[in-house]
Amino acid sequence: MKGPREEIVYLPCIYRNTGTEAPDYLATVDVDPKSPQYCQVIHRLPMPNLKDELHHSGWNTCSSCFGDSSKSRTKLVLPSLISSRIYVVDVGSEPRAPKLHKVIEPKDIHAKCELAFLHTSHCLASGEVMISSLGDLKGNGKGGFVLLDGETFEVKGTWERPGGAAPLGYDFWYQPRHNVMISTEWAAPNVLRDGFNPADVEAGLYGSHLYVWDWQRHEIVQTLSLKDGLIPLEIRFLHNPDAAQGFVGCALSSTIQRFYKNEGGTWSVEKVIQVPPKKVKGWLLPEMPGLITDILLSLDDRFLYFSNWLHGDLRQYDVSDPQRPRLTGQLFLGGSIVKGGPVQVLEDQELKSQPEPLVVKGKRVAGGPQMIQLSLDGKRLYVTTSLYSAWDKQFYPDLIREGSVMLQVDVDTVKGGLKLNPNFLVDFGKEPLGPALAHELRYPGGDCSSDIWI
Repeated sequence: MKGPREEIVYLPCIYRNTGTEAPDYLATVDVDPKSPQYCQVIHRLPMPNLKDELHHSGWNTCSSCFGDSSKSRTKLVLPSLISSRIYVVDVGSEPRAPKLHKVIEPKDIHAKCELAFLHTSHCLASGEVMISSLGDLKGNGKGGFVLLDGETFEVKGTWERPGGAAPLGYDFWYQPRHNVMISTEWAAPNVLRDGFNPADVEAGLYGSHLYVWDWQRHEIVQTLSLKDGLIPLEIRFLHNPDAAQGFVGCALSSTIQRFYKNEGGTWSVEKVIQVPPKKVKGWLLPEMPGLITDILLSLDDRFLYFSNWLHGDLRQYDVSDPQRPRLTGQLFLGGSIVKGGPVQVLEDQELKSQPEPLVVKGKRVAGGPQMIQLSLDGKRLYVTTSLYSAWDKQFYPDLIREGSVMLQVDVDTVKGGLKLNPNFLVDFGKEPLGPALAHELRYPGGDCSSDIWI
């Protein structure tokens, strides 16, 4: 937390589903207020292929390799959600101008792993890199894990034992001191690939389970069924490596669930936050969920942050007592229920009136708060507004036309509280090849959601 202030961030920018026939690219953004290029994209690294859908990224090494002075975060690993390709980007040679180091083709992953539709990348203490999958090559659900050599980036095979994949996949986090990894689930790629259909929820095609894995034996030892926990996406253990608990954000039910280890060594889960839906007119359904899409824990494990992508608010909770989170900050940054939009709120358990549209530096922000990243000292929260191109297109058509943005929120780390920085805007609607969808944020030195301590 006492590390240097972030000066640049990396984030993938997506063109799939936007109408622009150009490859996705990795953008480097200057976030140093003293720099003449502050708030500007200073470099773009286009990928060699079209329609990959870059999504989340990870490092070749992180704090789980602490103590090995030969290791440093020189490579950013970019799995593709749709093409299943993996790009390894050299960010060590010239941090402000990354270059492509290696491309791992889908056929290599399929031949050795029989997995596809790749999501989360974490480095392991073994020096390997592990990437979760959502499905098999045909787009059916299959929650397995691809292992890469952390030096050569050769595909080694699957982390899980043969035949031992989970039914569905998405995100994961491990905690070696408790010999555990827990993974989450979204849906089979064929279900979510082209948009959201409420009938698929009724048919039980979206995830509602956590999978508890034995970290040493590489197998599922417990399946936790989530009550009020539809579509568990991002999962975060507390950063303290001794901690045997954490949180998962359940998108569709708009709940935060706390998972924890029992005295007998099994695991349980309980709902600790519920964002109530709003009764609406002029929308896809008569009730609109908040849609919790990203969650984050500060490095000192004091604050939990999450975004309600549909309602449009960003929240901060004090989780000093993890069983009783306390709301300490809330900020509306766009969303579907703004005044003057197509949606009329008929009944709202939280707000007295619909929030005002957000205008920053003259730009009206389309979409809602989505991916978030916190500075190491916990004082600055960066936010982007794109979720996934097919869902962006469906829920926020303006986002496709106008591009996403990157915003910065100032955080009160003493009492709690959130305040938008009105002077910070990165407008991806003005990119050279047309409006782009910017997604997950990474700092060169590691950050709150990439690093696992052991």
